[in-house]
Amino acid sequence: MQPTPSNTTRHIRIFRYDPHKGGSGDFQEYTLRVDDEIRTTILDVLLRLQREQDPTLAFRYACRVNMCGSCGMVINGKERLACKTNVSDIRSDEEITIRPLNHFPVIKDLVVDMDPFFKKYEEALTFYEPKEHYTEPLQIRPDSTERLDIGMATECIACGCCVSSCTMCNYHDEYAGPAALTRAFTLLADSRDALFHERLERTLASCYNCRTEFNCTEVCPKGISGTRAIKYIQRLALKHLADARKGEEIAPATNILPQIAKSEPDRRVFFRQVGIGVLGLGAALIVGGVATKAAVGPGIAANITKTWVPVADLGKIPIGDISTHTVHYELKNGFYTQEKAVPVLVSRTGDEMTCFNASCTHAGCIVKWDGQSGRFRCACHGGMFDREGNVLAGPPPRPLDKYPFKVDSGHLLIEMEVV
Repeated sequence: MQPTPSNTTRHIRIFRYDPHKGGSGDFQEYTLRVDDEIRTTILDVLLRLQREQDPTLAFRYACRVNMCGSCGMVINGKERLACKTNVSDIRSDEEITIRPLNHFPVIKDLVVDMDPFFKKYEEALTFYEPKEHYTEPLQIRPDSTERLDIGMATECIACGCCVSSCTMCNYHDEYAGPAALTRAFTLLADSRDALFHERLERTLASCYNCRTEFNCTEVCPKGISGTRAIKYIQRLALKHLADARKGEEIAPATNILPQIAKSEPDRRVFFRQVGIGVLGLGAALIVGGVATKAAVGPGIAANITKTWVPVADLGKIPIGDISTHTVHYELKNGFYTQEKAVPVLVSRTGDEMTCFNASCTHAGCIVKWDGQSGRFRCACHGGMFDREGNVLAGPPPRPLDKYPFKVDSGHLLIEMEVV
């Protein structure tokens, strides 16, 4: 049954930011009568608002037909293209909320700076470099394995929606992001390209920043799975490592002693020797366990130490709000020292503060503060917590963990465990 075109007045909230005034920006409310919600896109709404009500409203667009990726933005909490999203896609009783893409510097209103995005795109060697020796035409058969592997990944329009949806882009500055890795994947799978080893070396580390949340896959307007591309690169690296070791020659052992045949013992002597060996092994295990207990102490937990790690200056922590800060510290595991970066959620009300561990207590996914609903949300499995960190919905078994904290010389510090 064909849906009936509506004729309603819609309420719209749009993020506004003026670079001349500065600040953190704010939402401005509009109302607009829409004659046909089924055939009216969000881009149509923005153009009408700019033309009829507010000529200062800034946003990007070009093709209007889901080809260029210029009009990527967050519409009612989800990354979408304004030219592809119809007003009828949003329930009539819902307010339409439009804000710029996440993880991008805002230039004005809904216009973001794409330079960091394309810089990481370039660093991943996302350009085609043909091999020196080939015969034209250099084509891949449509039914070949490599073409089927690449699939629709070449249809990426670099809109930035996947990067905006990826929580890891907020916590790993060096992370290339799903878009750049998807383009790199199409070239790594292409046998005609000459930069296989260089590109694999450039992108592999970023692949391990992915937490397989599938956010990029869910929001892609072209139906491309960035998660699949990332996992393909990881699998390709393992295969390449195995292939590289196939040709390695194993050096022959030196100083090989001559093998001297020994006379086989009779049945009675054999079982007597086995019995003595078992008794000796049991005694060694008992004595060794006692000695190890005395030497090592009560257990590994005794080696865990706590240290104070700086979070941020108090001046950078807003009052009456919950802010996210990335904490950097070193984690020692035996002889290995690993640099860690973890998000910390800080709730500040007057002189009172609470520092939450951003890991969901269900499966360790990262939770984010949703200011509109006043809730902590886990996008992976639907976990939800109130402002105090108590569980409201979903599978989390307990409230959010909290860090002990202190203020020293105008700096907020939290106590963390390091091995």
